[in-house]
Amino acid sequence: MTAKTPEPASWGELRASHADRDAVVERLREAAAEGRIDLAELDDRLEQALTAKTFADLAPLTADLPRAVSVVDPGEPLVLKGGFHGASRTGRWEVPAHITAHGGMGGVRLDFTRSECRLPEVAVEVYGEMAGVTVVLPEEWAADSTGVATGLGFLKDKTTAERRPGTPLIRLTGSTGMAAVVVRHPNARERRLLKRERAK
Repeated sequence: MTAKTPEPASWGELRASHADRDAVVERLREAAAEGRIDLAELDDRLEQALTAKTFADLAPLTADLPRAVSVVDPGEPLVLKGGFHGASRTGRWEVPAHITAHGGMGGVRLDFTRSECRLPEVAVEVYGEMAGVTVVLPEEWAADSTGVATGLGFLKDKTTAERRPGTPLIRLTGSTGMAAVVVRHPNARERRLLKRERAK
């Protein structure tokens, strides 16, 4: 009696290798950094990836994620000059990779709370000059203001160290000049306005 030849295993039944598991783990970590999955979900999926035995175990873990991350256009650099009357960038706007703000005699206000930003990091050069520069960031964003030099003026960074995965880091350089460079999250009044807008 002739022995029956085993049927070839389907793709899902094939055993996953260490390299296969590592590739899924890396993609999951990237997805968390991009803000596609939260940290609790990341932990759950990582545990499943590390204990997966077959491709069928691994496939669902990244099925709802894009296969490749597109390169984000850095956009045209933005330059704001306070001049005599001041300058601001508020409301809805697309954040470029590089911003320069000169306080002049009127001051500059950079408000990121309603902006669109797909970049992992944004370089912001601030020069307080006579009237200063104010930078307002969403609660979940973080800033690094260690690159700002203080002269006759002062630097006030009121942002928290917390940064949600997938949100940009605002890296500030420059100098305070004779005024102030203030980096903060929205105040109580601004938070109320944002909440009202989102409720519409």
